Amino acid sequence: MTMPIYVPPEQLIKDRAEFAKKGIARGRPIVVISYVDGVLLLGENPSGSLQKIGEIYDAVAFAGVGRFNEFESLRVAGIRYADLKGYSYGRLDVTAKGLANAYAQTLGQVFTHEVKPYEIELMVVEIGDGPADTQIYRVQYDGTLRDLAHCGAIGGDDEDLVSRLEAGFSEGMDLAAALRLGCEAIESEGGEVVPPEEWEAAVLDRTNGRRKFRRLDAAIVAAARQ
Repeated sequence: MTMPIYVPPEQLIKDRAEFAKKGIARGRPIVVISYVDGVLLLGENPSGSLQKIGEIYDAVAFAGVGRFNEFESLRVAGIRYADLKGYSYGRLDVTAKGLANAYAQTLGQVFTHEVKPYEIELMVVEIGDGPADTQIYRVQYDGTLRDLAHCGAIGGDDEDLVSRLEAGFSEGMDLAAALRLGCEAIESEGGEVVPPEEWEAAVLDRTNGRRKFRRLDAAIVAAARQ
Protein backbone atom coordinates (compact mmCIF):
# COMPACT_ATOMS: atom_id res chain seq x y z
CA MET A 1 0.00 0.00 0.00
CA THR A 2 1.40 3.37 -1.06
CA MET A 3 1.34 6.03 1.62
CA PRO A 4 0.18 9.50 0.49
CA ILE A 5 2.83 12.19 0.36
CA TYR A 6 2.57 14.51 3.33
CA VAL A 7 2.78 18.23 2.64
CA PRO A 8 2.84 20.61 5.64
CA PRO A 9 -0.15 23.00 5.60
CA GLU A 10 2.17 26.01 5.66
CA GLN A 11 3.95 24.82 2.51
CA LEU A 12 0.66 24.05 0.77
CA ILE A 13 -0.70 27.53 1.44
CA LYS A 14 2.59 29.11 0.32
CA ASP A 15 2.60 27.12 -2.93
CA ARG A 16 -1.00 28.07 -3.70
CA ALA A 17 -0.29 31.73 -3.02
CA GLU A 18 2.77 31.76 -5.29
CA PHE A 19 0.80 30.00 -8.04
CA ALA A 20 -2.01 32.55 -7.86
CA LYS A 21 0.35 35.55 -7.71
CA LYS A 22 2.21 34.46 -10.85
CA GLY A 23 -1.03 34.18 -12.79
CA ILE A 24 -2.26 37.59 -11.61
CA ALA A 25 1.07 39.35 -12.28
CA ARG A 26 0.88 38.29 -15.95
CA GLY A 27 -2.40 40.18 -16.37
CA ARG A 28 -2.51 43.76 -17.59
CA PRO A 29 -3.14 46.04 -14.60
CA ILE A 30 -6.22 48.09 -13.77
CA VAL A 31 -6.12 51.31 -11.74
CA VAL A 32 -8.94 52.95 -9.81
CA ILE A 33 -8.78 56.68 -9.12
CA SER A 34 -11.25 58.90 -7.28
CA TYR A 35 -11.96 62.28 -8.89
CA VAL A 36 -14.28 65.17 -8.11
CA ASP A 37 -17.43 63.70 -9.71
CA GLY A 38 -16.87 60.00 -9.07
CA VAL A 39 -14.38 57.20 -9.68
CA LEU A 40 -12.38 56.24 -12.77
CA LEU A 41 -11.60 52.60 -13.61
CA LEU A 42 -8.88 52.26 -16.25
CA GLY A 43 -6.79 49.52 -17.78
CA GLU A 44 -4.98 48.51 -20.95
CA ASN A 45 -7.14 46.09 -22.93
CA PRO A 46 -6.48 45.47 -26.65
CA SER A 47 -9.59 43.27 -26.86
CA GLY A 48 -12.76 45.02 -27.94
CA SER A 49 -15.11 42.34 -26.65
CA LEU A 50 -13.53 40.76 -23.54
CA GLN A 51 -14.10 43.49 -20.98
CA LYS A 52 -12.45 43.57 -17.57
CA ILE A 53 -14.53 46.46 -16.19
CA GLY A 54 -18.28 46.33 -15.79
CA GLU A 55 -21.41 47.61 -14.08
CA ILE A 56 -22.90 45.65 -11.20
CA TYR A 57 -25.73 47.87 -9.99
CA ASP A 58 -26.87 51.51 -9.85
CA ALA A 59 -23.73 52.95 -8.23
CA VAL A 60 -21.53 49.84 -8.00
CA ALA A 61 -18.84 48.79 -10.49
CA PHE A 62 -16.47 45.83 -10.84
CA ALA A 63 -13.00 45.27 -12.26
CA GLY A 64 -10.98 42.06 -12.46
CA VAL A 65 -7.53 40.90 -13.59
CA GLY A 66 -6.12 37.42 -14.12
CA ARG A 67 -7.96 34.54 -15.76
CA PHE A 68 -10.90 35.99 -17.67
CA ASN A 69 -13.25 33.03 -17.23
CA GLU A 70 -12.77 33.06 -13.45
CA PHE A 71 -13.40 36.75 -12.78
CA GLU A 72 -16.15 36.91 -15.41
CA SER A 73 -18.08 34.16 -13.61
CA LEU A 74 -17.81 36.18 -10.39
CA ARG A 75 -18.95 39.36 -12.15
CA VAL A 76 -22.09 37.59 -13.40
CA ALA A 77 -22.69 36.11 -9.94
CA GLY A 78 -22.33 39.61 -8.48
CA ILE A 79 -25.00 40.98 -10.80
CA ARG A 80 -27.38 38.20 -9.77
CA TYR A 81 -26.60 38.83 -6.10
CA ALA A 82 -27.29 42.55 -6.50
CA ASP A 83 -30.50 42.08 -8.49
CA LEU A 84 -31.89 39.58 -5.97
CA LYS A 85 -31.00 41.74 -2.96
CA GLY A 86 -32.35 44.89 -4.56
CA TYR A 87 -35.61 43.18 -5.50
CA SER A 88 -36.06 41.41 -2.14
CA TYR A 89 -35.21 44.38 0.09
CA GLY A 90 -34.45 47.70 -1.58
CA ARG A 91 -32.07 49.27 -4.06
CA LEU A 92 -30.18 51.07 -1.29
CA ASP A 93 -29.42 47.72 0.36
CA VAL A 94 -27.10 46.80 -2.53
CA THR A 95 -23.65 48.02 -1.47
CA ALA A 96 -20.05 47.53 -2.54
CA LYS A 97 -19.21 46.40 0.98
CA GLY A 98 -21.77 43.58 0.91
CA LEU A 99 -20.68 42.46 -2.54
CA ALA A 100 -16.97 42.61 -1.66
CA ASN A 101 -17.62 40.51 1.44
CA ALA A 102 -19.44 37.91 -0.67
CA TYR A 103 -16.52 37.79 -3.13
CA ALA A 104 -14.03 37.51 -0.28
CA GLN A 105 -15.88 34.53 1.20
CA THR A 106 -16.02 32.78 -2.17
CA LEU A 107 -12.33 33.32 -2.98
CA GLY A 108 -11.28 32.35 0.53
CA GLN A 109 -13.27 29.13 0.32
CA VAL A 110 -11.79 28.22 -3.06
CA PHE A 111 -8.25 29.07 -1.94
CA THR A 112 -8.50 26.92 1.18
CA HIS A 113 -10.46 23.91 -0.03
CA GLU A 114 -10.02 23.56 -3.81
CA VAL A 115 -7.03 22.04 -5.58
CA LYS A 116 -6.38 25.15 -7.68
CA PRO A 117 -6.98 28.68 -6.36
CA TYR A 118 -8.50 31.37 -8.55
CA GLU A 119 -5.79 33.37 -10.36
CA ILE A 120 -7.64 36.66 -10.04
CA GLU A 121 -7.94 39.86 -8.07
CA LEU A 122 -10.98 42.11 -7.98
CA MET A 123 -11.94 45.72 -7.35
CA VAL A 124 -15.45 46.63 -6.19
CA VAL A 125 -16.28 50.33 -6.22
CA GLU A 126 -19.27 52.39 -5.08
CA ILE A 127 -19.97 56.12 -5.09
CA GLY A 128 -22.37 58.10 -2.94
CA ASP A 129 -23.55 61.70 -2.81
CA GLY A 130 -20.05 63.14 -2.34
CA PRO A 131 -16.34 62.21 -2.53
CA ALA A 132 -16.35 61.26 1.16
CA ASP A 133 -18.91 58.52 0.41
CA THR A 134 -16.72 56.74 -2.17
CA GLN A 135 -15.88 53.14 -1.31
CA ILE A 136 -13.11 51.15 -3.00
CA TYR A 137 -12.50 47.52 -2.05
CA ARG A 138 -9.74 45.20 -3.24
CA VAL A 139 -10.39 41.46 -2.99
CA GLN A 140 -7.31 39.25 -3.37
CA TYR A 141 -6.99 35.68 -4.61
CA ASP A 142 -7.10 34.23 -1.07
CA GLY A 143 -10.14 36.19 0.06
CA THR A 144 -8.20 38.99 1.74
CA LEU A 145 -10.37 42.11 1.71
CA ARG A 146 -8.98 45.64 1.92
CA ASP A 147 -10.64 49.02 1.70
CA LEU A 148 -8.67 51.69 -0.14
CA ALA A 149 -8.62 55.47 -0.01
CA HIS A 150 -8.64 57.54 -3.22
CA CYS A 151 -6.82 55.10 -5.52
CA GLY A 152 -5.61 51.54 -6.00
CA ALA A 153 -4.31 49.01 -8.52
CA ILE A 154 -4.53 45.30 -9.29
CA GLY A 155 -2.43 43.20 -11.66
CA GLY A 156 1.12 43.76 -12.87
CA ASP A 157 3.48 45.40 -10.37
CA ASP A 158 0.63 46.74 -8.24
CA GLU A 159 2.86 48.15 -5.48
CA ASP A 160 4.79 50.30 -7.95
CA LEU A 161 1.56 51.43 -9.60
CA VAL A 162 0.03 52.45 -6.27
CA SER A 163 3.16 54.45 -5.43
CA ARG A 164 2.89 56.33 -8.74
CA LEU A 165 -0.81 56.97 -8.25
CA GLU A 166 -0.40 58.25 -4.70
CA ALA A 167 2.44 60.53 -5.77
CA GLY A 168 0.33 62.14 -8.48
CA PHE A 169 -3.06 62.14 -6.77
CA SER A 170 -4.65 65.35 -5.51
CA GLU A 171 -8.01 66.08 -3.92
CA GLY A 172 -10.58 67.56 -6.28
CA MET A 173 -8.88 66.51 -9.52
CA ASP A 174 -11.16 66.34 -12.56
CA LEU A 175 -11.72 63.41 -14.90
CA ALA A 176 -9.11 64.53 -17.43
CA ALA A 177 -6.45 64.75 -14.71
CA ALA A 178 -7.42 61.31 -13.39
CA LEU A 179 -7.16 59.85 -16.91
CA ARG A 180 -3.71 61.35 -17.42
CA LEU A 181 -2.51 60.06 -14.07
CA GLY A 182 -3.82 56.54 -14.69
CA CYS A 183 -2.46 56.30 -18.24
CA GLU A 184 0.97 57.59 -17.24
CA ALA A 185 1.20 55.21 -14.27
CA ILE A 186 0.39 52.15 -16.40
CA GLU A 187 2.61 53.23 -19.30
CA SER A 188 5.52 53.84 -16.92
CA GLU A 189 5.32 50.21 -15.85
CA GLY A 190 5.15 48.83 -19.39
CA GLY A 191 7.65 51.29 -20.83
CA GLU A 192 5.62 52.09 -23.96
CA VAL A 193 2.82 54.39 -25.06
CA VAL A 194 -0.60 52.73 -25.30
CA PRO A 195 -2.83 53.88 -28.21
CA PRO A 196 -6.16 55.47 -27.16
CA GLU A 197 -8.19 52.62 -28.68
CA GLU A 198 -6.42 50.04 -26.50
CA TRP A 199 -7.58 51.56 -23.22
CA GLU A 200 -10.65 50.27 -21.43
CA ALA A 201 -12.04 53.07 -19.31
CA ALA A 202 -15.26 53.63 -17.38
CA VAL A 203 -16.51 55.87 -14.61
CA LEU A 204 -19.03 55.89 -11.84
CA ASP A 205 -20.25 59.47 -12.26
CA ARG A 206 -22.51 60.96 -9.58
CA THR A 207 -23.76 63.59 -12.07
CA ASN A 208 -25.48 60.84 -14.07
CA GLY A 209 -29.00 59.65 -13.30
CA ARG A 210 -29.80 56.61 -11.19
CA ARG A 211 -27.33 54.44 -13.09
CA LYS A 212 -23.92 55.98 -12.47
CA PHE A 213 -21.81 53.70 -14.68
CA ARG A 214 -20.59 55.08 -18.02
CA ARG A 215 -17.95 53.81 -20.44
CA LEU A 216 -15.42 56.21 -21.96
CA ASP A 217 -14.47 55.89 -25.62
CA ALA A 218 -11.05 56.35 -27.18
CA ALA A 219 -11.80 59.97 -28.15
CA ILE A 220 -12.33 60.98 -24.50
CA VAL A 221 -9.08 59.27 -23.44
CA ALA A 222 -7.16 60.90 -26.30
CA ALA A 223 -8.58 64.37 -25.56
CA ALA A 224 -7.62 64.09 -21.87
CA ARG A 225 -4.00 63.38 -22.79
CA GLN A 226 -3.50 66.35 -25.11
